[in-house]
Amino acid sequence: MTEENSQLQNQIAQSGNETQQLKERIQVLSGLPQGVKAENIYNLISIKITRYTNLYDKDKDDKKETLIVYIQPIDQNGDIIKAAGDVKVQLWDLNKDAGEALLAEWDVSAEQLREMWFKTLLTLNYRLVFNVSDKLADLKGGDGGLTIKVTFTDHLSGRVFTEQKAIKPRGS
Repeated sequence: MTEENSQLQNQIAQSGNETQQLKERIQVLSGLPQGVKAENIYNLISIKITRYTNLYDKDKDDKKETLIVYIQPIDQNGDIIKAAGDVKVQLWDLNKDAGEALLAEWDVSAEQLREMWFKTLLTLNYRLVFNVSDKLADLKGGDGGLTIKVTFTDHLSGRVFTEQKAIKPRGS
């Protein structure tokens, strides 16, 4: 009982700290000038799955074992931004029967997504890499098309964005 009481007291203290931090944040946000609103600070309006999203043969064994999905969050100005959120990625073969069409799906948390931001000289995006060797063992270079569906839940606004793209596996 003593140990349980101690644990509960620790939880109460932690909740009190979190409450104080939230009160401080509210005070800061309420002190912003009247013309400043959340919509003016940040406004994710869409996501885009880029053209480089596809299945790849990374080990040159003539089997596609890696799915790479490139996602660009787009703001109200059409700019690519690094947005916090959760992502669900689904790989579909729409030529199969309804019960077999979903080949694989993955959930990526905001913490994981933060580490997947990818910059090149020409573009910015999230780069999500998934091993699909066990899910597509019989998929070879000439096989038919597949569909990628991405659902992005924006942590700031709570809005959910969905995008899908047909892909045709190509060579490495």
